[in-house]
Amino acid sequence: MISSANTKVTGAGAAAVEKKAPKPKRKNKLLSGYARDKISGYLMAAPFIILFIIFIVVPVIWSLVISLTHYNIVQPMTWAGLDNYRDLFTNDDLFITACKNTFTYAIIVGPVGFLMSFIFAWLINQLKFRNAFAMAFYAPSLTGATAMSVIWLVLFSSDRYGYINDKLISLGLISEPILWNTDPTYIMPVIIIVALWSSLGQGFLTNLAGLNNIPVDRYEAAQIDGIRNKFQELIYITLPSVKPQLLFNAVMGIVGALGVFDLATGIAGFPSPDYAAHTIVAHMYDYAFLRFELGYASAIAFILFVLNFGLGRIFMKIFSSKGE
Repeated sequence: MISSANTKVTGAGAAAVEKKAPKPKRKNKLLSGYARDKISGYLMAAPFIILFIIFIVVPVIWSLVISLTHYNIVQPMTWAGLDNYRDLFTNDDLFITACKNTFTYAIIVGPVGFLMSFIFAWLINQLKFRNAFAMAFYAPSLTGATAMSVIWLVLFSSDRYGYINDKLISLGLISEPILWNTDPTYIMPVIIIVALWSSLGQGFLTNLAGLNNIPVDRYEAAQIDGIRNKFQELIYITLPSVKPQLLFNAVMGIVGALGVFDLATGIAGFPSPDYAAHTIVAHMYDYAFLRFELGYASAIAFILFVLNFGLGRIFMKIFSSKGE
């Protein structure tokens, strides 16, 4: 009796276990929930990915394809291989001049503008009325390069009526006006001065935002650990804390420096005297929109893309933290 009862209980228990068997479906529900989250993430990113492909990836690939052809709109596109690239570096002296001018501009404006924007942001961040100063420093970036060049041409006018020439003559430092925007000796220095002034806008504001986001308790903890002065705070706390902003400014600075065109043509004209302000973008503009040699212009554009991409990757290595 007892054994049969036990057998019945065991059988009932087994039946109960069998009824509760569908438990593993929870796992499937969890997996499907994870899959749904993953799909929803892709759907949210889809607009950006689609726009990135349409406006960045496709144009870059198409530019590379056109750069390997002879294409001038009027005649049918014919295959050229690497002829356009070979001609750029072996037969086009004006392109070499454009590279020299662009690299001279970028080597000065890029690093100096980068340092100036951070130094001014760091100094102003410690002032009481920093918002007013921030607006004053950011204002130049709201002005277009063409409008900016018109304003500065009043200062650097090549006649006696230019403010700088007038002041230098009145002080007896010069007897004849300096041809600031027509003499090849002075054209690039003037462009660099204007560019440095205008570079304090976006980079300055980005650095200031990064400095404001550094927690105050981080500095307090550093004082306990032995950091006693502003310079030590700058090296050990401030700079590591604003690495993302520094990376952004470095990349944007080099892209802007290599892409200089409006400012140079606004001050020196197009073409500039003795091609003293002829840049890579100006050379590309010449072949694309004046000569309509789109294959050759696309080769210039792709070289510029490779320069920007390569330097961007270098800056990412410099400013990225270990393990990123």
